[in-house]
Amino acid sequence: MRIKMALLGLAAALAAAGPASAAFPEKPIRIMAPYAPGGNIDVTARIIADKLKDVLGVTVLVENKAGASGMIGSDVVARSAPDGYNLLVSANSLVSVPAIYGNAPYDWHTAFQPISHIQSVPAVVLVNPNSPLKTFADFIKAGRDTPGKLAIADSGVGTTNHIVIELMSAASGAQYTLVHYKGSGAAVIDVVAGQVPAQVDQLNSAIGHIKAGKLRALAVTSEKRVPELPDVPTVRESGIEGLSDFTYATYTGLFGPANMPRDVLTTLHDAMVKVLTDPETIKRFADLTAVAKPSTPEELAAMLAEEDRRVVPLIRKLGIKLE
Repeated sequence: MRIKMALLGLAAALAAAGPASAAFPEKPIRIMAPYAPGGNIDVTARIIADKLKDVLGVTVLVENKAGASGMIGSDVVARSAPDGYNLLVSANSLVSVPAIYGNAPYDWHTAFQPISHIQSVPAVVLVNPNSPLKTFADFIKAGRDTPGKLAIADSGVGTTNHIVIELMSAASGAQYTLVHYKGSGAAVIDVVAGQVPAQVDQLNSAIGHIKAGKLRALAVTSEKRVPELPDVPTVRESGIEGLSDFTYATYTGLFGPANMPRDVLTTLHDAMVKVLTDPETIKRFADLTAVAKPSTPEELAAMLAEEDRRVVPLIRKLGIKLE
């Protein structure tokens, strides 16, 4: 009788506890790349997805949803269930874009859960191969001598490509007409075709076009020359007043919606550490002049906070707003 009562008690306890929750992940994961295909965010998301599927054992899909300089796609993730199945790859523009638009559908401080830093890469100043601008000094001179005449393509208002142009302009006094696209992939098409004479882009998304001779690089914004393009000088080497110590890098990170369960966050973070310390992944990013490096969620949050302190005051000072 005692055994029977014990078994009945155990059965009741199991019933009260309900069915055991399935271990995460048990279905496909979607990574949102909130820009058009072909740019830094898209390339980064696809490299990560390719490795995450092996580490997590489920399909990992990349979806592009361009618009509002990344806010449309980002908002989809912000509104998603915080269950780890809807993730976002974003750059430090996650901070600057809402400051420029002024009416973001989310507060980046509270809408997203940082998971890990992915990679960082310098920007590159590009021109069509037929451009009369042969050096970075020529580029700055054109912006000083004929303010606003030279058009420069970027990947959208508030993106890091846009911000680096504004930073260089503010430091050098050169002025340009900015042509904002919905991603650098769309911008490069017009620059290659000669519709727009110049572009600022992340080096990892532009290097293929540079090596193919479709674009000519004038300068990179890294501290030192990049090994893949040893003949391309840094902005710092230009000797131009105001730019002698100029550097800037775009970094990307993986995010989820806020309030993700701790075990799901831990699983995703640990998976990213494996992905970003894998020699093949490191090489794939290195071939694109990017440095892959994981971080803790807290470290990525601190990087965004520093970007907020550095860039948002500049945006307000220059009065950069959505046109």
